Amino acid sequence: MAQRFRVVITDFITDDLRPERQVLGELADLIALDASSEQALVGQVEDASALMLYHNIEITRGTIERLRNCKLIVRCGVGYDNVDREFARTRGIAVANVPDYGTEEVADSAIGLTLALTRGIHLLNSLYRGGQEGWTYRSAAPVHRLRGRVFGVLGLGRIGTAAAVRARALGMDVVFYDPYKPDGYDKAVGIRRAETLDEVLRHVFVLSVHTPLTNETRGMINAETIGRMPRGSFLVNTARGAVVDTGAIPAAIASGQLAGAGIDVLAIEPPPADDPLIRAWRDPGHPAYHRVIVNPHSAFYAEEGLLDMRLKGAQAVHNALLGRPLRNVVN
Repeated sequence: MAQRFRVVITDFITDDLRPERQVLGELADLIALDASSEQALVGQVEDASALMLYHNIEITRGTIERLRNCKLIVRCGVGYDNVDREFARTRGIAVANVPDYGTEEVADSAIGLTLALTRGIHLLNSLYRGGQEGWTYRSAAPVHRLRGRVFGVLGLGRIGTAAAVRARALGMDVVFYDPYKPDGYDKAVGIRRAETLDEVLRHVFVLSVHTPLTNETRGMINAETIGRMPRGSFLVNTARGAVVDTGAIPAAIASGQLAGAGIDVLAIEPPPADDPLIRAWRDPGHPAYHRVIVNPHSAFYAEEGLLDMRLKGAQAVHNALLGRPLRNVVN
């Protein structure tokens, strides 16, 4: 009888696992833990042949040290800052991600947030739903034409590129900062390259964040860098929560430095009630109540993209279990 492997889906997925069974059913037994903390993995993953990790928990050295048979940890998503990939490599465990499942959806969301903010759509809806007197476009003034305005892209990976192409279609002047991107991408896409972060910050109308979370990018957008943006500009983050110090946003909104912010990701999810941004966003007396959009890490979501993420993650596991070459290895 052929060996059956054991594959553990650590978090996020809670249904009948039909997509995963479609790919792995003949090879492996599948277990979904729906863990909300790494501690919940104790006693559940030690004999796993592979782990499928989403974004609700972290996998650190302590868990990796207990893995006896693991061939692959696949991060079913783009970011991989919630797994200790360097230590996994020392244990002979590959870590891979699924970098392309939600490219269109996240880029669409970044542009959707941009339009809702810059065109006054969200502001007017929020003001008049709350009973504001009058019925006039002037409540959102000043609103400016987007054509020719600078759309700054921080990080020109797959999603950053997709957002840049969409912003360019709106007639915006797209400028990106990514010191690790080889030359030529600006010419291929028809956008401009900035040599420094400051060069982008000082001219943006909208700053759209698309970087991974690294030691270099953690807190990159903060009170000081927001202060270098033109007064009345907009901030959108659909990347990783901790790239932006969201605690700096309420004061920037209150002072008018930022005219609005669209935040899909937070450093801690779900956020605690005393999170400074969440407090301001929920306070009808604070300008952030009308000028900030907060979503629950949903920019990636479309039924088609979610299915892609699951199938591609399962296919990576399938290849690992059969000893085939792996793609998108990040360690």
